[in-house]
Amino acid sequence: MKKLSIPLEGNKLAHHFGHSRLFHFFEIENNKIVNSYTKEPPPHQEGVIPRWLADEKATDILVGGVGPKAVEILYNHGINVFVGVESDEANNLALDFINGNLKFGKNYCHH
Repeated sequence: MKKLSIPLEGNKLAHHFGHSRLFHFFEIENNKIVNSYTKEPPPHQEGVIPRWLADEKATDILVGGVGPKAVEILYNHGINVFVGVESDEANNLALDFINGNLKFGKNYCHH
């Protein structure tokens, strides 16, 4: 199972990863969303949110922008980081991710 995480601003991808007040999670099996929910992250401090995502068992994250330290922590926890994703509704981005249609700038892939 994959667990995709998307930082939100409203119901769209937030441009500032570390300042997002909500994250939407999609549990994906056999290229289908089997569960989705939003959750509030802990207060922003260096390294806290990436470690929280690892504790939440995220496997992949879509971000507009993210700092190199956060990418390093995410990568070290086996989380694939897709950077430069354009803001859209979380459901649309999840479907693009599943269908291989996601447009992004860089991918820090753990595989």
